[in-house]
Amino acid sequence: MKIILATQNQGKIRELQGLLVDEAIEVLSLKDIADWEDVEENGETFADNAALKARAAVKKTGLIALADDSGLEVDALDGAPGVYSARFAGEPKNDERNNDKLLQMLETVEIDKRAARFRCALVVATPEGKEFLTEGTVEGEILTQRRGSDGFGYDPLFYVPEYARTMAELTLTEKNKLSHRAQAFKKAIPILQALKVKI
Repeated sequence: MKIILATQNQGKIRELQGLLVDEAIEVLSLKDIADWEDVEENGETFADNAALKARAAVKKTGLIALADDSGLEVDALDGAPGVYSARFAGEPKNDERNNDKLLQMLETVEIDKRAARFRCALVVATPEGKEFLTEGTVEGEILTQRRGSDGFGYDPLFYVPEYARTMAELTLTEKNKLSHRAQAFKKAIPILQALKVKI
């Protein structure tokens, strides 16, 4: 059984393929599709954007498609940057500028009021028009300065109390155990198993 993961991110592809290693499911990506045109992610929620990408991938390939959208929600900022996480500081997307803007906006916020979470929404879409949504979240806090050199995005500022480290200080194995995306991927496996049985 072949499925399409609507991403060009090799890390995401390896992560999902690793979870499906015993399922006889081959994961293709957007790099395997000729003439792919990026989907405008103009949804109001992560789930909206994931669905837009999954539907486009199904339409283009005729395969079962998975697509995710994720980002950071900060309570003191009423859930921002949210769906604008990747382009928080404007275009072109830039992690350093995004982090600088986040620090600036939280400059006067006390450390005990910096609760935040990474959220991922993943949509599984079928050629028959069925859609399934899974989600994952990781709770944490936003620090006042960067820590760690691994990871990407907001990882250097996102402190995970359970590990007493930022996401950028965790090993890849540790991060993949707790990450919001890994949670959403794992919840999608039973859905894919059920769909495989029906094919």
